[in-house]
Amino acid sequence: MTDVVVEATRDAYGRALVDLGSRMPEIVVLDADLSGSTRTQKFAELYPERFFNAGIAEQNLMNMAAGLALAGKVPFASTFAVFATGRAWEQIRNTIAYPNLPVRIVATHAGLTVGEDGASHQALEDIALMRVVPNMTVLVPADGVEAEAAIGLAAKADGPVYVRLGRSKVPTITDGNLEIGRGSTLANGDDVAIIACGIMVSAALEASERLRERGVSCRVINMPSIKPLDEDLVIRAAEECGAVVTAEEHSVIGGLGGAVAETLSSSRPVPVVRIGVDDTFGQSGDPQGLLEYYGLMPSDLESACDRAMGMKG
Repeated sequence: MTDVVVEATRDAYGRALVDLGSRMPEIVVLDADLSGSTRTQKFAELYPERFFNAGIAEQNLMNMAAGLALAGKVPFASTFAVFATGRAWEQIRNTIAYPNLPVRIVATHAGLTVGEDGASHQALEDIALMRVVPNMTVLVPADGVEAEAAIGLAAKADGPVYVRLGRSKVPTITDGNLEIGRGSTLANGDDVAIIACGIMVSAALEASERLRERGVSCRVINMPSIKPLDEDLVIRAAEECGAVVTAEEHSVIGGLGGAVAETLSSSRPVPVVRIGVDDTFGQSGDPQGLLEYYGLMPSDLESACDRAMGMKG
């Protein structure tokens, strides 16, 4: 049996940048003094004339990226997710998204699994902050190969793109065949559907297996494209399963769960249970312990599916 490849999506980002950089001389990379952590460091070593360290000045970072985009470059701007989307939100809105500039904002260290850095560094609001901005595409890859695909798509995008990446290693569970505006079904079922993104996709698959052992048929949908959302796939899951659970390493407000609930409330109302962080800040701890504490384990998804099915009809 082939061993499952385990890697952090930020590592895949660093690899993808180097590959694209060798083929696309117009690519430039910007960072906020975190190139070792965001994995842009290798690109900086190979192409120093195409790398710009803005220092701890994320607002300037985004404005610089906008200027480079206007000059015909293909800019990738990186820092931790909490700083990219929080500290520089106004610049993203007014300087990048309003004029619809093709700036690729690739943010790492999102979610609870930043771990010991604690609440100040755990971005649990970033999907919501980016999703609400007009013209912005929002991608949350589930593993390394999907992250590489997301970076490749972002490089060709005509408008702004936000790609959310993590710090911790995750198993490879997809084939990397990512399309903007499309989700994919990883497990079939018709009793309940779990729609997940990011690290929660592997948890959803494990929850599906637990349910299957009990005779429950659970569908698992990987939804890396949060905006635009694959509304047809969401509606079909609701029609065929009658109950939906969403799972994300993000606040239950405004992220994937919000997008799914908004779609179904106006198109095909069914019970929806949202699994995520319940309107609170994170805290310092090891990543696994934090996922357990905040209820983001496969067993929590299994219980959520039971609740959703109990609300049918």
